[in-house]
Amino acid sequence: MDSTAGPVTLDYQTVSCSGDACPDPQGFTPELRLAGARRMGEVLMPALVAGYANARNLSAERVETDRDTFSYVLSDPESGIVSLRIDFSLSTSDGGIEALVTNEADMAFSVRPITREERDRGIDAGLGDLGAPERSRIVAIDAVVPVVSAAQDLHEITITDLIAAFSGDITNWSALGGPDEQLVPHLGTAGSADEEGFTGTVMNESGDELSPDILRHASPAGLLASIGHDPKAIGIASYQSYGDAHPLAVSGGCGLRIDATLETLKTQDYPLSMPLFLYMPMRRVPPVVTDFLDWLRTQPAQFVVRRAGFVDLGASRIPIDAQGHRFVNAIAAADPESGLVELQRLVDGLGDKERLSLTFRFEQGSTDLDALSRSNIFQLAREIRDGQYDGATLLLVGFTDGRGPAAANKALASARAQAVLEQLIAALGGALPRTVRVRTDAYGETLPMGCDDSRWGRQINRRVELWIGD
Repeated sequence: MDSTAGPVTLDYQTVSCSGDACPDPQGFTPELRLAGARRMGEVLMPALVAGYANARNLSAERVETDRDTFSYVLSDPESGIVSLRIDFSLSTSDGGIEALVTNEADMAFSVRPITREERDRGIDAGLGDLGAPERSRIVAIDAVVPVVSAAQDLHEITITDLIAAFSGDITNWSALGGPDEQLVPHLGTAGSADEEGFTGTVMNESGDELSPDILRHASPAGLLASIGHDPKAIGIASYQSYGDAHPLAVSGGCGLRIDATLETLKTQDYPLSMPLFLYMPMRRVPPVVTDFLDWLRTQPAQFVVRRAGFVDLGASRIPIDAQGHRFVNAIAAADPESGLVELQRLVDGLGDKERLSLTFRFEQGSTDLDALSRSNIFQLAREIRDGQYDGATLLLVGFTDGRGPAAANKALASARAQAVLEQLIAALGGALPRTVRVRTDAYGETLPMGCDDSRWGRQINRRVELWIGD
């Protein structure tokens, strides 16, 4: 109910109510208002709603209002009793969080983390700290990927050059090692999936502005068709949505490069990966909504995520013989003396194990885990409780960037691995089950994923990996 202090939720069974305005619990229909980015609201969230309805033996009827406004009505197929109505309002991440702050939505979905200013506005509005771990849920992983025509003889690009191409600082392909031809950047319209993802993930992080000379397209298909047939074009696409265009790897000045793959998105080794958030205020919700949120973490929900064309949060195994590129890069970057010795120790310690895709990284300049890593902690705790790793030994392995003395970096990597272990134990209620063993180790700067000459490269190098062995 509304009050002078804002919306107040009460348990109907614990209070009494008199007067004509009292709600009828028999006729009450739980409602959930969702608002936010089209990238999530057009396909992913409707697919998850339909998957949840199927898992709970409910029918899901979609009621259209217009392209950006629609509802799902979940009901018992036999009695017709409605269990939940979910209203969707699609715009942008900015629009969804604004709707949440102004009480026009109950939850917001976003393709970017919430900003400090938005967190402050949420606190002022009585929603609690929307940036706190319990106030957000990551439902899937996406990515933005630079694309060019297949006729363009380019296979990789640095993030610095990518920013320069879209800010207008680079206007000729010769600056990227190509022919002496005009470089033409392409993007979707303001608020489109590729534009919003690229702006939030890359341009806002660098502080650069998009060039006014960018060619805009009303649809992803139109954008990709134009890029695919124009050797002068460069554009941004969502993961696996390339059409006739050719995706570029992201590289660094030291020669390391990373392609956007299922493996590199799950591990966050690809620097332009993009967690997809669901933000929830500090407010009680109907039990059916709580059940829906809990279901989002389950394996059936992750299967729906994959079917919808996104990257799921479930852990997958990466055999060591599938990681040859990482070891080649490590050998090339290793110090001739201590570096190669430490690399040999790494091969001895991990050679008979497999890497799990769950990886843990930290906020910029902080010892706090970032949002996706916090989600990975809960995912790993759930899988341990479900017995998925019974009889196995899990190894949390810390790594750092290459700045600073090697000994100090190894000590820092060890401390980070221990911090992840402590958070995992806390998520498990204070103790590990006897059926699984978890140890820590650290190799410092031994296995770089990116180049230390950029903030992006240093960020992906600072990580704790999860390995498994019998």
